[in-house]
Amino acid sequence: MSELKLIKLRMIAGLWQGELTGVTGDAPPALIVSQGAEALPAPTLNRLEDGKWLVEVPVPADRLGDGVQTFVISTRDTGDTLASFAFMGGEALSNDIRAELDLLRDELDMLKRAFRRHCVETAGN
Repeated sequence: MSELKLIKLRMIAGLWQGELTGVTGDAPPALIVSQGAEALPAPTLNRLEDGKWLVEVPVPADRLGDGVQTFVISTRDTGDTLASFAFMGGEALSNDIRAELDLLRDELDMLKRAFRRHCVETAGN
């Protein structure tokens, strides 16, 4: 096999889809999906054309919860990571995002005041 590359195509109805390129020969490499230290069911690979393969990873609902859940797709033989995707959710996360947004708004207001003050001070020069 040559340089394997897995590019995300889309995520729809709990199914992550990507295109695997760089496969030589008639058989795709064995891939594994993991979350943390736990292995999940192997992804489905379907031949497309010119050595390209459609990779489909169903996301188990029981793996989703509060916080960030990261899934990694790698080769079974070498363990090389080809792609990863994450889900974020839960009340704690939304509070963090709102706090960050409030902080950004405060910083923007501070910059606007400083810019206006600068414009007034340098207007006569």
